[in-house]
Amino acid sequence: MTVSAISRRVFLGAAIASTALPVLAHAQDNVDPNSQEPTDMRVRFTFSDQTMMATLYDSSASRDFYSMLPLDLTIENYGPNEKIAYLPRKLTEEGSGPFSNELPYDLCYFMPWGNLAMFYADYKYPGLIRLGRFDEGREALHVEGEFPLRIEAA
Repeated sequence: MTVSAISRRVFLGAAIASTALPVLAHAQDNVDPNSQEPTDMRVRFTFSDQTMMATLYDSSASRDFYSMLPLDLTIENYGPNEKIAYLPRKLTEEGSGPFSNELPYDLCYFMPWGNLAMFYADYKYPGLIRLGRFDEGREALHVEGEFPLRIEAA
């Protein structure tokens, strides 16, 4: 398999992860990204006459994301299992680290590109911080296309 056959996300993620993992391991001394706790931070995502609700987890990155709301972005398809939206600035990576219990309908932040990654099928990528989970209206993630996206505190 050539580099061109590997998705740019996997290639970039692997390259960054190979240099960032020692730093991330140190930063997460008291944090286990596999057992994050939900918070009362609820977020509404609206696009194409669809509404989804997500509950954010207790993390520095989730709190940073929540502090940016409301946001008007663009949501678009990326690959066969996710939608993405680019944030106006990068989120903090403090206290983050790799996790191994990925599930469809996770809401994540992709550190190398500074974008939200909204998964609607199985996934496993390096370089992600899980921000929370979609718990209402998740079928909207299956709507194909590119749309204006409004994200606000619920």
